Amino acid sequence: METRVRDSAEIVAVIPARGGSKGVTRKNLREVGGVSLLARAIRSAQAAPSIDRVVVTTDDAEIAAAALAAGADIVHRPATISADESSSESALLHALDVLEGRGVRTRVLVFIQATSPFIEPVSLEEAIARVDDDCDAVFSAVPTHAFLWRLDADGASGVNHDHSFRPRRQEREAQYRETGAFYVMRAPGFRAAGYRFFGTVGVVTVDERHAIEIDTLEELAVASVLARAFDGPGVLAAIDVDAVVTDFDGVHTDDRVLVGEDGAEFVVTNRSDGMGVRMLREAGVPLLILSTEVNPVVTARARKLGVDVRQGLDDKAGALLEWTTAKGFDLARIAYLGNDVNDLACLSLVGWPVAVADAHPLVVAAARVVLTRRGGDGAVRELAELAMPTDKEAQNDN
Repeated sequence: METRVRDSAEIVAVIPARGGSKGVTRKNLREVGGVSLLARAIRSAQAAPSIDRVVVTTDDAEIAAAALAAGADIVHRPATISADESSSESALLHALDVLEGRGVRTRVLVFIQATSPFIEPVSLEEAIARVDDDCDAVFSAVPTHAFLWRLDADGASGVNHDHSFRPRRQEREAQYRETGAFYVMRAPGFRAAGYRFFGTVGVVTVDERHAIEIDTLEELAVASVLARAFDGPGVLAAIDVDAVVTDFDGVHTDDRVLVGEDGAEFVVTNRSDGMGVRMLREAGVPLLILSTEVNPVVTARARKLGVDVRQGLDDKAGALLEWTTAKGFDLARIAYLGNDVNDLACLSLVGWPVAVADAHPLVVAAARVVLTRRGGDGAVRELAELAMPTDKEAQNDN
């Protein structure tokens, strides 16, 4: 009886992740649903049973550390192939060469892009099976029946259709749009060709809801909203900070104002939020409220809570920098909780930008953590519970 010996060559997933990004700063480390894009890509690859090894190729020390923490191997990508104009192929070929130098023979290359946060392992498995069967290269795509147009000096004309004839959708053959999420290739063929589409090319169709690719802050915001539906409720992880800074309207309040007939303005705050502030204060975690609002209710509420406040501000970011400098805090260890676009400058300064659940989409996109509670409805309390020192930290302070 003949014994079949398994090919020792591996199925290797490679995730290119440069430190630079023009559209969204530090994009690969930005979080969707509380998990970085990089970690999401690594998890998808790790969950595909056929994949033997997950590798991140990067030029960035922070990304390398995050990848190692998520369980991936690292290939250090040289600067010569890490520029904006460098191709993905150059990074993949370099990674294969480095792995070969480590004694790793790659049979199938699974090229995954971290900019697609909702890659399903079952789709990776289907693509790998196609390459093992009858294809040299397979890519992820969504079917489309869209009419495409081009514009030139003479006006618009049809690209994939005769614009003088409009057949019904069911009468048109489907075409396929690349999602950019993943490409699976026979590694020897890829190395010989030098590009990803060679030989017999196949398509694995994916759910269009999972086909979002992130290149802008707006797309990051959309992905953060979708993650709540795709990932389920989940549990937000604790955050390790030295101080908490918050906006007022839309954070401590629900962003509404009651106006009396004499012009007096009133807002509604939440006792649960007040308890959260008290918890932080008693745990020795300083809190500052920053507000552009001039109404004295802001200072009155801060006085009631026993926390620092700066209001009537034209430059909230400047006030944040002044306060942290005076207190000797490291901005990387500050959490800032905001809800609207005038919080973006502050969110960009701190290590822990946080958004209330009903924040503006740009604030959601800028946030490292998006809370489950809305402004004025327990968001401050939720952040307080996340930012409470752990027992270990408390013991170290004693």
